[in-house]
Amino acid sequence: MAYHSPLSSFLNHCKTTPNRPFLHQPIDQQWHTFTFADVESQARRIAQGLVQQGYEKGDRIGILSKNCAHWFIADLAIMMAGMISVPIYATAGQKTIAYVIEHAKLKAIFVGKLDSLVAAEKAIPEHVLRIAFPYPTVSAPENWMFWQDFYSPIEEIHHAELEDCLTIVYTSGTTGNPKGVVLTHKNLAAASRHTAHVLNVTNSDRYISYLPLAHITERSLVECVAYDRGNQIYFVESLDTFITDLKYAAPTLFLSVPRLWAKFQAQVLIRMPDKRLNFLLGIPVIGKLVAKTIRKKLGLHHARAWASGTAPISDSLLKWYQKIGINITEGWGMSETSGLSCCNFPFKDEYLGTIGVPLNCVDMKLSADKEILIRGDALFKEYYLQPDVTEKSFVNGWFRTGDCAEYTSDGAYKIVGRVKEQFKTAKGKYVAPVPIESMLGRNSYIEQVCVMGSGMKQPIALVVLGEGNDIHHNEIHASLQHTLIEVNSELESHQRLDYLYICKEPWSIENELLTPTMKLKRNLIEKVYTDKLPTSVRNLVVVED
Repeated sequence: MAYHSPLSSFLNHCKTTPNRPFLHQPIDQQWHTFTFADVESQARRIAQGLVQQGYEKGDRIGILSKNCAHWFIADLAIMMAGMISVPIYATAGQKTIAYVIEHAKLKAIFVGKLDSLVAAEKAIPEHVLRIAFPYPTVSAPENWMFWQDFYSPIEEIHHAELEDCLTIVYTSGTTGNPKGVVLTHKNLAAASRHTAHVLNVTNSDRYISYLPLAHITERSLVECVAYDRGNQIYFVESLDTFITDLKYAAPTLFLSVPRLWAKFQAQVLIRMPDKRLNFLLGIPVIGKLVAKTIRKKLGLHHARAWASGTAPISDSLLKWYQKIGINITEGWGMSETSGLSCCNFPFKDEYLGTIGVPLNCVDMKLSADKEILIRGDALFKEYYLQPDVTEKSFVNGWFRTGDCAEYTSDGAYKIVGRVKEQFKTAKGKYVAPVPIESMLGRNSYIEQVCVMGSGMKQPIALVVLGEGNDIHHNEIHASLQHTLIEVNSELESHQRLDYLYICKEPWSIENELLTPTMKLKRNLIEKVYTDKLPTSVRNLVVVED
């Protein structure tokens, strides 16, 4: 297939439909709309500003900000100037920000909306030019609005070769320093083009951009798909305005992660307990009205497709959403594969709980050890400045993803965990935690779960309950016991859980027990709780002191 770079695709929309709305940004609860012509003009001026600083083609330019229209525009400007973008998570700590800046040798960095300015202020060295987005942010000698007024639009836009590097995406890093994934214009063009094709995205579709743009999922499935298809993008002003902004955007395509899907469910169940909800949903006509009302309150009443990715989601949660008319498509991909590589879309009920089948931009197969191997147009070029790591990650031209899977009888792929997540108990038997965690997820009181047991006689499950659920409530306690007994009855003897350990505090990005994409940092979670675990127990459910 012949590809056009993301920048070329964007410029084509600017040429053919310059006055069509493209980006929608809320500022102080007022919506501001940017047409394609607006975005192009601003990007050209920012590109001119970068060139006038003396930066050259191939120089690395950082972006450190929460999602906003200016994130897109800065990314386009960096492309126009022939430079390489290096996104950094807005939630990253001082150590991570400093590491990425030094490792990528950034010349400048765009800084914008951040929940806390402390880490960025301390981590960005003086020799790296700060350019401030037009929001309250860190101190910066250069700012967006001044550049818009001072610089004229760049006339000669750099048109890169498809094999040239477009961006270096640093992995969210569950362990150690993040790796820099080098992605070309072809990589992102291939992933976004095939994603747009399989999802049937048109320019009438609406996305809401709120998952981190520093992560490949949002970058590829939202930003680059929009450049390819010209659909509209809405942004979220803050966490407090999320639902309001979501209802205003009324997205036709909605992407989230398991942790947030669980939180949405918890918010519904706080207002209407599961038993009553199930009763109402079972009544003809009324059931449909109840389901429609819930979708509308969530802001998802206009969505034609819903998706979940970045981490496994439990089958029970998927089935719960089906009851209210939301068929969640599971997808799988990595930074190294430029985004989505495999998905259950168009949604098939028989593929529920799987990641479906591969997109046409990649080939996938399983190794003898059930590890997913992948190759194709969307596969990354290399790990930045780490040739030894790059070499070890490939076997006969196939990339070793580190994810284990199995084929279903219907020909779909089902993720069963990470190669490195498996642990060995004191009995010498290996246990894969993800399938057990998914089984525990059938209990709607459970919001987060981490199965551990390296060197222990039996595995145990660390559990965080959903907001507002009191473990001391008899009904909740009995429900958890019942779920544990039920799950253990379905497991082999060496997999059975000794007990559930109920943790007081949720695991979050702020306490560094989740990655910016809300994946579990298993090693850190285990480190926090290992010394707290009782030496012997008599109960199936143990509560943290």
